[in-house]
Amino acid sequence: MKVAIIGSRGYPYVYSGYETLVKELAERLVHMGVEVRVYCHRSLFKSRPKTVNGVKLVYVPAIEQKILSQLSHSFLSMLHCCLSDVDVILAVNPANGPFGMLARLFRKKTAINLDGLEWQRPKWKGLGSKYFFWASGFATKWYDRLINDSEEMRKIYLEIFKKDSTVIAYGANIRQSTDAALIQKWGLEPAGYYLIVGRLIPDNNADIIVDGFMKSQAKRKLVIVGDVPYKDEYATSIKALASQDDRLVFTGYVTDPNELAELYHQAYGYFHGHEYGGTNPTMIKALAYGSAILALNTRFNQEMLQEGKFGLYFEKSGQSVQQIVDFAENNEDKMKELKKDSKAGVTPKYQWDNVAAAYLKVFEELTGQRQ
Repeated sequence: MKVAIIGSRGYPYVYSGYETLVKELAERLVHMGVEVRVYCHRSLFKSRPKTVNGVKLVYVPAIEQKILSQLSHSFLSMLHCCLSDVDVILAVNPANGPFGMLARLFRKKTAINLDGLEWQRPKWKGLGSKYFFWASGFATKWYDRLINDSEEMRKIYLEIFKKDSTVIAYGANIRQSTDAALIQKWGLEPAGYYLIVGRLIPDNNADIIVDGFMKSQAKRKLVIVGDVPYKDEYATSIKALASQDDRLVFTGYVTDPNELAELYHQAYGYFHGHEYGGTNPTMIKALAYGSAILALNTRFNQEMLQEGKFGLYFEKSGQSVQQIVDFAENNEDKMKELKKDSKAGVTPKYQWDNVAAAYLKVFEELTGQRQ
């Protein structure tokens, strides 16, 4: 069986959730005997080997402009797939919804991973929001199989678009602490801080978490890992708060995976403010790394944490954050219990081997081939 994957930045290029999905899925499919081709943004790769770890790579150009880069790359990738001998095409990102029509014309079997409520995200305004809603609707019409990564997202697509989807969650690799001393570069001590990991964008509600924390009685620090790769008023205003409260630590991007892992491992509590996704890669990693999780109360986070079995919830207000911080400060036994149990939250549906097996089953059903 020959499978093409389009819509990400490429492989091996672990930058965000989509790229991690492509890496973990492609490598496992290869081990299962599938021929995998990943379409890569040519401009992002100085070296362009034809094959890495058994994964075949196709480098496609794009119109290098912020709005058009991803869409033009995906369109050209889809066209190349349609003219090739691949058996099934997997697209990631609902922005690629309209391109399913092209595959249908060429009678190629297709699946698309629909990640999150993109049209509701604050970063997409006006035409951007309208495009994502329109493209998501198109995806439900032109792709042979829709894949959502949570039951709650499946319900939303049923409610809005009247189209069912296959649920295949995002995965995680359970990891143990290996070197607690790595956090000392930021002046941190084990269990001496709370942690936020994510881009400083409104979707992730870092402003609300920081505001509530600053009003709390916490003796611990709040470490904020992440930034945005451009000048941004929202991110700048949050980072400026460091001058008002010496408990705030902004690390910027942490690119060393071992350092990032230890920040998760050694945190007293991990704050998850992401609002619009399904199975969020950052929170599933926090579970896999043994974090005590304090999460925004959304239907997606309720599903991931099994209705509070593996975490506590706060509402979308600074007052609610303040209350949960003060609770955590005064209930160390509860936080230790959450931390001890969190890895059990990575149930079989969140394990990469099972995720890959589920994708392979979809491909087999689409093509009628058994691997």
